[in-house]
Amino acid sequence: MKNLHDVIAIASYVARYFVAFSAAMAMLSVSAHAAPQALTPLQARHLLIRSGFAPTQQQVDALVGMGAVSAVDALIAQAQAAQTSAAPAFTALPPPIYRGGQANREEQLAYRAEQNRHTQDIKNWWMQQMLESPAPLAERMTLLWHNHFATSQQKVIRAHAMWNQHQLLRKNALGSFKTMLHTVAKDPAMLVYLDGANSRKEAPNENFAREVMELFVLGETSAPGLGGYTEHDIREAARAFTGWSIERDDFSYVYRPRFHDSSAKTLFGTSGPLDGDTALDLMLARPEAARFVATKLWREFISPAPEPIALEQIAQVLRQSDFSIAAGLRAVFLSDAFWDAANRGALVKSPIELLVGTARQFALQVGQPQFLVQRAAALGQNLLLPPNVKGWPGYTAWINSTTLLERKRFLELALRADDAPANPMQPALPTRFDANTWLASYSARPDSEPSIEAKERIVAAMLSYHATQNVANGTVGVSLIRALVQDSAYQLK
Repeated sequence: MKNLHDVIAIASYVARYFVAFSAAMAMLSVSAHAAPQALTPLQARHLLIRSGFAPTQQQVDALVGMGAVSAVDALIAQAQAAQTSAAPAFTALPPPIYRGGQANREEQLAYRAEQNRHTQDIKNWWMQQMLESPAPLAERMTLLWHNHFATSQQKVIRAHAMWNQHQLLRKNALGSFKTMLHTVAKDPAMLVYLDGANSRKEAPNENFAREVMELFVLGETSAPGLGGYTEHDIREAARAFTGWSIERDDFSYVYRPRFHDSSAKTLFGTSGPLDGDTALDLMLARPEAARFVATKLWREFISPAPEPIALEQIAQVLRQSDFSIAAGLRAVFLSDAFWDAANRGALVKSPIELLVGTARQFALQVGQPQFLVQRAAALGQNLLLPPNVKGWPGYTAWINSTTLLERKRFLELALRADDAPANPMQPALPTRFDANTWLASYSARPDSEPSIEAKERIVAAMLSYHATQNVANGTVGVSLIRALVQDSAYQLK
C-alpha cells in the first residue's frame, strides 16, 4: 500500500489531469464518429460501462458485432421493462403518525430512530438492485433523477415518503420528464424538503419556485443558453404553487384551495389565474428547458463539456417527443460525440459506480449490501442523503486525497485473491473474489504471467483510458488485476 504522501501526489496528478482534459474537450468540436455498424469489444464495453456499471466479459461479448442502434434500443427496452425484488417489509405497513411537538423528547428520538432504520432498509434494498439487476441502465437512471430532484431524509425524516419518491423516480426514469416533473412537484417528500407544504397566498414560499427553475428545468441564469427567467418570474411562480400541501395523518398530497392564490399572475409573459401545473408547463415550453435536460444527459453519459450544436440536436429530440427521456437517451447514445474515442475516460466514476461496477465485473460475493452502502457514504455518496438541493456535484469533486486513498484501499482488499495471506494490519472485507475463475475467461491464471494477448484483453476490460503506470514484465495474473485497479485510470469511465 502506498504511503499517504504518494497517494496525495497521485490525487494531485489525477486532479490536474481531469482539469486539463475537460479544458481540452471544451476547445474541441465533436468530430464525425458515427454510431458503429458493428461494435468492437472496446465500443461494446464503452456502451455498457456508460449506460450501466462495469460489465463482465460475457456481457461485452454479447454485444460485439451488433449494430449500435440495435444494441442501444435493446438496452433501453430492457431498462423500461426492468423488475425489482420484493420491497422492504416496512413499506407494507401504514406510515406511523408523526406527532411532532405533541410528543416528548424520548418519543421523538424513538420515532427518528425508527425512520432511520427504515431508510437504511431502502438503501440496502436499492444497493441489492444495483448489484443484481440485469438492467443496470434502469438503476443508473433512477440514481440520476435522485440526484436531479434531490431530497434528503435528514429533513423529510419519514421513510415511507422517501420510499414513495424513490418509486416515483424509478417508475418515470425512462418515461416522460414532463410527467415526472409534475408528479415530483406534488410529491410529499419534495413539498417538505423545499418548504412548499405550508406555502399560502398570504406568504408564498419561493424555495421550490426558485429551485424548480434553477435546478430542475431551466438552469442557472448565468449558464450560457440556459436560465431565461427573472426574480419576478420566481415570485409569480411561487404564488402559483400555493395550496399544494400534505395530509398530516397519512402524509399524502392534498390541494388546499383556501391556501391558493387564485388572482392574476404573469409568468414568462403569460397572464391569468395561473396554478402550479400551468406554471410547470410554461417552464417546459421555454427553449432552455429541453436544452437543460439534454445537458444533464450529456454530462452524465458523454463528457463534462457539451458541444453546442450536438447538444441542440438532442434538445430538439426532447422537444419533438414531448420530453421522452428514452428518446433523449437514445439520441445521446447514438450521437457522434458518444462514440468519439476522445470521450472515453472523460468521466469520473462515482462512488456507487466504482463499488457496484467492481462488484459486478469481478463477480464479488458481497455478504451484505449494507457494507457497500456504508462504503459509498464514506466516499461521499450517501444514498437518500445528498449534500443539498443541488445534489452531488460529481466529476472531479469525487476525487481528493482522502477519497482516492479510501477508493484504492477498498480495491486492494476487495480483490485480494482467495489464497492471499491475510494482513493483520488490513481487516478483511465481507467480500470474496474468485481470481482463478475470473482470469480463466481470459485464458490466464492467478499464479503465472498472462500471455501478451491475454494481458491486452484484461487491460482493455478494466480500463477506459490508458494506464498511467507500467506493469512490470513477469507480473502474474492476480497481481496484474490488483495493479490495474490501483492505477488512476481505473477511476475513469
